[in-house]
Amino acid sequence: KSYPLIGHMIAFYQNKSDEFQWLCNLTMASPSHTFVLHRLIGFRQVITADPAVVEHVLKTHFPIYQKGPFQQSVLRDFMGSGIFNADGETWKFQRQIASYEFNTRSLRKFIETVVDAELSDRLVPLLSDAAKTNKVLDLQDIFQRFAFDNICKISFGYDPEYLSPSLPQSKFAVAFEEAVMITAERFRTFFPFLWKIQKLLNTGSEKRLKLAVREVREFAKSIVRQKKQAMMENNISEEDLDLLSRILKSGHTDEKFVTDIVISFIIAGRDTTSSVLTWFFWLLHKNPRVENEILREIEKNREIQRNETEHSSVLEQVKEMMYTHAALCETMRLYPPVPSDTKQATADDILPGGTRVRKGTRVTYHPYAMGRLEKLWG
Repeated sequence: KSYPLIGHMIAFYQNKSDEFQWLCNLTMASPSHTFVLHRLIGFRQVITADPAVVEHVLKTHFPIYQKGPFQQSVLRDFMGSGIFNADGETWKFQRQIASYEFNTRSLRKFIETVVDAELSDRLVPLLSDAAKTNKVLDLQDIFQRFAFDNICKISFGYDPEYLSPSLPQSKFAVAFEEAVMITAERFRTFFPFLWKIQKLLNTGSEKRLKLAVREVREFAKSIVRQKKQAMMENNISEEDLDLLSRILKSGHTDEKFVTDIVISFIIAGRDTTSSVLTWFFWLLHKNPRVENEILREIEKNREIQRNETEHSSVLEQVKEMMYTHAALCETMRLYPPVPSDTKQATADDILPGGTRVRKGTRVTYHPYAMGRLEKLWG
């Protein structure tokens, strides 16, 4: 129920602990799978799980829908002008750089080498030891450490050793985690002016955010400077070129610019990977039949490799594991690593289905709900 001035905020507050399921239920109850959420003092937010609307926002009318000033103000302290907080030409420029670099064969080979080493030297031994000794592990924490080590090595060639057997508390990793959590809380607050006042007074969570961001950025800047020095001295081989080295080598040397890019890629690679792996193993635990099928596929693949004279790369082997791939895709359908995302309209528009959008309105699309629509999945 919507009330004058406060809109749906009472219901929103009552369902805050289960926000995604609540919004999912509302989108599924709507005939168009799109509804308008009324926030404080008449502010409208469109929530949708309609694939036609998502295509409209992200593809056919992409120039109209941007991250917008609200999101940029929330993320700027931590992400600067990185790809997740950029619009227009700045976003396009960074996307071109990332797209080019991640499609080079040499970087794909570098990523494969990094991940293979992290698996064989750290993750598998740690899990094997826990299995032998009946030690209880927090898998979400383990996978976050695994993903953090990988993305740091891939992004700027730094190994935080976060997945070492002692499970250490890396200063950089802890600061990064705190910055992510406090920044996310900015989005969830009902009264955005509160965190802005805290920031102005340098108190509470905003003081902690400031300290965490300083730690992350100073560390990232020191890595950038070291990379520049190493490249000037020709101390980096072509095989060891991480993403940062490639960006610097291509001529992009502005310290703030490359630091923003690196921080963005750490965010992208850490939380998405660890989230999918955590939900994947949780679902396997709930579905032993699927677990057995995956084990059979792994053994079949290993048998093929034993009989081949020329061994293919790990990446090539994984491509042949169709059932495992399907299980991972099903995991991401049910528990997407980004369960919702928001764009802001820069002009008046009409969405498929007839919902009117005024300039400045935020439109949130909901992959979590889309993965549960019966008309899509039966």
